Amino acid sequence: MANFGPKDIKTLREMTDAGMMDCKKALTAADGDMDKAVAWLRDQGMGAAAKKAGKVAAEGAIGVRVEGNKAVIVEINSQTDFVSQNEKFKALMTTVVNHAFENNLADAEAINASVINGEPFSEYLSLQIATIGEKLEVRRAALMAGDETTAVNGYVHSNGQNGVIIEAKCDSVKTAEAMTSVLKEVAMHAAAMSPRTLSYKDFDPTYVEEETKGRIVSIEKENEELARLGKTLKNIPQYISMSQLTHEVMAVAEAMLKDELKAEGKPENIWDRILPGKIERFISDNTTLDQEQCLLDQKFVMDDSKTVFEYVQDKAKAAGGTAEIVHFIRLEVGEGIEVVEEDFAAEVAKQMA
Repeated sequence: MANFGPKDIKTLREMTDAGMMDCKKALTAADGDMDKAVAWLRDQGMGAAAKKAGKVAAEGAIGVRVEGNKAVIVEINSQTDFVSQNEKFKALMTTVVNHAFENNLADAEAINASVINGEPFSEYLSLQIATIGEKLEVRRAALMAGDETTAVNGYVHSNGQNGVIIEAKCDSVKTAEAMTSVLKEVAMHAAAMSPRTLSYKDFDPTYVEEETKGRIVSIEKENEELARLGKTLKNIPQYISMSQLTHEVMAVAEAMLKDELKAEGKPENIWDRILPGKIERFISDNTTLDQEQCLLDQKFVMDDSKTVFEYVQDKAKAAGGTAEIVHFIRLEVGEGIEVVEEDFAAEVAKQMA
């Protein structure tokens, strides 16, 4: 005679979210022992997870937690966007984000190698896969932490598809406290504008060189069409990044601008009032890559009269101190994952095999 009843099956189902018949099988195999039944289901869950291992988990969501001068960001992938919106997935995200935050886990490798609730994280995730019904993967994560003069904040877009955490070094605790809300604004900017890096100083010279050639060729082709249509041609810049504007380049540019002023008949005694603006325009025209891809050089979305760098500097000064953004992490769900498209008939045939 079975050593369990309907109430036990109900209890096990509530504990594990497994199906009713699976719970009955588990309790039968465990001779009514609830802990052994949970372990039995975990083993079955691992088997279910293994069947899903070949699936591509390219959907999912981003989670962020910020408290004081510490922040964590996590990407968890699923196979479908539908699953990433359900309450079980959201609960999983909250648990994993809190786990990473409270245990100072700096990346996805650390999370996946950790112990959670007394069991290996891999076993915990396998049970979630069996419960939710799709392959799940903790793919990326990052942790930021600093002292009391470090300001930290973060932001997750409303659809959960991208998120940012950001860090600034400040001159004092007072300034750091004042800059926390500013960094929330900058994090929102970064979520929307997708910067690739913090500063032009982070660019690889080879990347800049290749990007310069590509942009020149693209504009030249575009100008051919504009010329055919009798429209104004676009300017073809010599450079695209501040990393290319050496002292020698700027000296040549200044001499060229002076020649232009001379040719225009401008009196030499007023050049010092005109040159700064022209030099600033030259720099702007020849740093388009920085303006597109570098957070500090992008026009701030909430005040496009300033760059992000200038906005942060102004806010820090208003707070009576100084602040410098030193690091940011932006994650977008599924970045870099290659999804192979399969026609519906082939997918059905595979499932029927």
